[in-house]
Amino acid sequence: MNSTAIAATGLRKAYGDKKVLDGIDLNIGTGTIFSLLGPNGAGKTTTVNVLTTLLTADGGSARVAGFDIATQTKAVRASIGVTGQFAAVDDLLTGAENLQLMADLHRLKGNERKQIVDSLLDRFELTASADKQASTYSGGMRRKLDLAMTLVTKPRIVFLDEPTTGLDPRSRRTMWEIVRELVNDGVTIFLTTQYLEEADQLADHIAVLDGGRIVAEGTADELKRQVPGSYVQLRFTDLGQLAEAARVLPTATPDNDSLSLQVPGNGGTKTLRALLDRLADHSLEAEEVSIHTPDLDDVFLALTGHATTEAEAQ
Repeated sequence: MNSTAIAATGLRKAYGDKKVLDGIDLNIGTGTIFSLLGPNGAGKTTTVNVLTTLLTADGGSARVAGFDIATQTKAVRASIGVTGQFAAVDDLLTGAENLQLMADLHRLKGNERKQIVDSLLDRFELTASADKQASTYSGGMRRKLDLAMTLVTKPRIVFLDEPTTGLDPRSRRTMWEIVRELVNDGVTIFLTTQYLEEADQLADHIAVLDGGRIVAEGTADELKRQVPGSYVQLRFTDLGQLAEAARVLPTATPDNDSLSLQVPGNGGTKTLRALLDRLADHSLEAEEVSIHTPDLDDVFLALTGHATTEAEAQ
């Protein structure tokens, strides 16, 4: 199997004078979760629409599941599933009927049709509600049904465009579990999200899109290490030890209320060992040691000038 699920080079898309995609490159491994982050209007949905052949790029090239998005559109569409931020279910149909309709559209018949519908209802815990109209479903149930409909054809790559927008925390975490199960089955996930915690929890690789360009990419930990602000926190048993430690470490910031000292640093093994050795040289020992690093909110702010995409969405 090809180890690359999605590859793009120099993708460009503009609407009039506005450049939405200004030459982006992607390389997404098979069976991984890739997350595209960016402020509202950064081009996340446009990227999904181009890669799923719903929009034609103005320049550049891309292959999805090994097929060229410009010349092999039918093959691309046969290999992918797409779920957007608004569930595409028919409210007048029951949950089972929605799945049956999707199976009919893809010309699945007889036992195969029934087996797929029943297995998806079971997998998404919708069996008890299978004969109820989708209009009676909660937001989380509708989103699960929408994703189940996407999986009728057993796609190799699934595009999730802000799939948990508007869901409560419990429903969001249920969706996370489902996404992880899909990846365990070998499915590749292309995720756009407004929730930085979602990308932090799920993604194997993250790219930050801003102004039509990818301004940074890597694992969540790699992105966090690009942003200054890491520190080691040392907690002591009394004010005397805290004051002495602050004298030994003049760049640190003491907090008398918590009996703690914040020491700038990345918390790497060598740095931490040297720090503790320096305290030991003065007969000082911290009661507790913890390492604090920037989160994706800090990364996002540093890279785009926006505090968080989630804040903008509310």
